[in-house]
Amino acid sequence: MNDFIDKMRRRAGRYLDVRPAMVQPARGLLSLSFDDIPMSAWTEAGPILAQHGVKATYYVCGGLAGGRNLDLPQFETEHLQALHDAGHEVGCHTYEHVSTLTLSPAELDASLARNAAWVAERLDDYQMRTFAYPFGDCALGSKSVIDSRFLCGRGVRDGINAGRADRNLLQAIGLESRRLPGYDLEKLVADTAASKGWLIAYGHDVSDAPTPYGCRPDDLDRIIRLAKAADLDIQPVAAAWRIATQ
Repeated sequence: MNDFIDKMRRRAGRYLDVRPAMVQPARGLLSLSFDDIPMSAWTEAGPILAQHGVKATYYVCGGLAGGRNLDLPQFETEHLQALHDAGHEVGCHTYEHVSTLTLSPAELDASLARNAAWVAERLDDYQMRTFAYPFGDCALGSKSVIDSRFLCGRGVRDGINAGRADRNLLQAIGLESRRLPGYDLEKLVADTAASKGWLIAYGHDVSDAPTPYGCRPDDLDRIIRLAKAADLDIQPVAAAWRIATQ
């Protein structure tokens, strides 16, 4: 019964309290993002991003620093500082990496405030401007909290953002070994270019033997090459938001 209730709550978060925005960039956009920040999302993905001269968004949970998640080592503070110094965006993913379905609006706001303070202390008062929902779970009551703190929030529902979009639950595709075989990346990129839309891709770990939630270095390299060939503008999420909605 709880699974059914959670499913209905996810549907409510998806379809109700929509905060509309028009996504209409002058040309198609791609944003690359990494959730939780497993260590390999920086040590393996960082050099690929640098090789291509593109910036990504890293969604951080302060509570995961120096620990393990999905049995993988997570980022250390020096990794967060290095990716920030390299010009990548740091976004918010709650402090504890917890589903918004389990939190009241007040509890969610407290988690976001704790994460904001944790990041600001380590990144010279840096303020995070975008949010990604842990597990893609968007509780209906969470949208107003996200709207009060961030430019936009990103979910995990497949799709290209084009025309009318919910700024607190943007669509995305998963750079995940469990999902990639089901995508036609060439078509997704081509459709993004043709519609002048915004494609957001999210992943986790990056290695030659990724978890179901991660990808191989070649997968990351491939989507960047496809995007460049299609003349997509590759930008972190906050920068892409401003371009897409100006």
